[in-house]
Amino acid sequence: MCGIIGIVGRDDVASLLLEGLKRLEYRGYDSAGVATLVDGEIDRRRAEGKIVNLERRLNEAPLSGTIGIGHTRWATHGGPTERNAHPHATKRVAVVHNGIIENYQTLVAELQAKGHVFTTDTDTEVVAHLVTDFLNQGLDPVEASRLAFRRLEGAFALALLFAGENDLMIGTRRGTPLAVGYGDGAMYLASDAFAMAPFTNRLAYLEDGDWVVLSSKSAVIRDAADSVVERKIHTSNVSAALIGKAGHRHFMLKEIFEQPQVLGDTINAFISPTDGMVTLPELPFDPATVPKLTIVACGTAYYAAMVAKYWFEKIARLPVEVDTGSEFRYRDTPFSPGGVAMFVSQSGETLDTLEALRHAKRAGQHIVSIVNVPESTIAREADLVLYTLAGPEIGVASTKAFTTQLTVMACLTLAMARARGTITAEREAELTHALREVPAQTVEVLRHDDRLQTIAGNIAECAHALYLGRGTAYPIALEGALKLKEISYIHAEGYAAGEMKHGPISLIDDGMPVIALAPQDDLFEKTQSNIQEVAARAGKVMLFSDAEGIRRLEGKATWAVELPKTDPFVAPILYSVPMQLLAYHTAVAKGTDVDQPRNLAKSVTVE
Repeated sequence: MCGIIGIVGRDDVASLLLEGLKRLEYRGYDSAGVATLVDGEIDRRRAEGKIVNLERRLNEAPLSGTIGIGHTRWATHGGPTERNAHPHATKRVAVVHNGIIENYQTLVAELQAKGHVFTTDTDTEVVAHLVTDFLNQGLDPVEASRLAFRRLEGAFALALLFAGENDLMIGTRRGTPLAVGYGDGAMYLASDAFAMAPFTNRLAYLEDGDWVVLSSKSAVIRDAADSVVERKIHTSNVSAALIGKAGHRHFMLKEIFEQPQVLGDTINAFISPTDGMVTLPELPFDPATVPKLTIVACGTAYYAAMVAKYWFEKIARLPVEVDTGSEFRYRDTPFSPGGVAMFVSQSGETLDTLEALRHAKRAGQHIVSIVNVPESTIAREADLVLYTLAGPEIGVASTKAFTTQLTVMACLTLAMARARGTITAEREAELTHALREVPAQTVEVLRHDDRLQTIAGNIAECAHALYLGRGTAYPIALEGALKLKEISYIHAEGYAAGEMKHGPISLIDDGMPVIALAPQDDLFEKTQSNIQEVAARAGKVMLFSDAEGIRRLEGKATWAVELPKTDPFVAPILYSVPMQLLAYHTAVAKGTDVDQPRNLAKSVTVE
């Protein structure tokens, strides 16, 4: 999940590479580096840690040159040290890499037998040595790269720089994204459009197996069979402006407070203002005859999919299977003929999810994607794309992307239920009305920010936390626990409240905070019993419910946060927001890096 960028034909290329890397930092911040050609020779600057460290290094020891490559790293092979930072280089080749070279150990042994000396712990270094080995055999850079790419196994995107070649860069992709940018007298390679936005808005996305030869004035793209191909040039609408925090201390807090706006934007994109009904793009399948829906996602998006399972099965009467992208295609699950497979990803580049999509497509399933990035790979490979209108999300811990994913799947549920004849017009109107009230109710939830900050001070002193919920509140409990783990480093677990007595209840004592989500739904009384079980064992209950729920549990909670009374259908969206605020303020109280928590990156583009 590293970020790469290459530029051919621009003066002061190092500063431009640095600007691109700042926009790619969400992909990794273990280390960073750039390489340029100075008087025809490869010169590098690398630094451990975040981009600011590389920037400091470049200020101390500037790099000249009109061609260069850059990289921001999330470590897979080898620790996050300067020695392992990209670009990796021999005297003849420099390379930056996103992904994993699965057969690198075999290649390293082969090249060491030929006298090549390796100096890092990474899989990437083997690419530089492999291409160099072909160059040493008398091949030109294009042929050497072509043969090297054929030897590599795994998922990767690469950009290569060659000593003595001031107007040549070569890139390739297999499994992970890479785009070509077309400029005026300059060309670009990068992991995504956001990195190239300051330089050009004309992009071509390489397809799987493609490789490209760049000069300052042209791009020649070849496919996996080495045939010259044309890839459509798109005009990107990604803003060239770096995203700011708008006065907030962290991106995560800014994005939490953007939710009323982005939820409103997403709802208005799917619910007609004239008749109040959900409207969707033309579907590539008949909802009335779909035998099964399979939803695949990773991380936070997986918990959104879990909520959607409750909705689709209860309201649209459609059987649903939910699985994580990293497990799904390895189970060799049987597919139903005519089935629909839906893939949920903020970035649209999550490799486990993307490979699951391709697996389902090969099995003849109709493919639906829910993504936040229109120009992403998952969006391009789906039969139907439903966009969340969350806008750029910079904080690693997903907030507004999660709630807009829920919103899109809620709208899709209603449309499917109508088409399948499982909902009355009156009930559909009630639920769409409930959805349209969510942005205003989210504003009410955000007014608890100060109170949650105070409560978070208590949570920050604990080593563990337990989250409980039933029905659609169960996945939100899982998501709340994930948020706390991600950014505060406190161990937390989410449980279906009814499962507590099957094991986790043994953990309850006066030092264990229990975050209980108890919306007023048909499971409230059962959740109430579980909360009373916690209170009877001196557990510290933090209760999230509406006024009536808090009244019914009076005396059982150490802390209570009153949320708006709403239809249970939309409760998961609203109850997500205080979970985000609680995790945020706990992390701030502990002094952790909220926006860039250790060991995590925003876009996971490796398996």
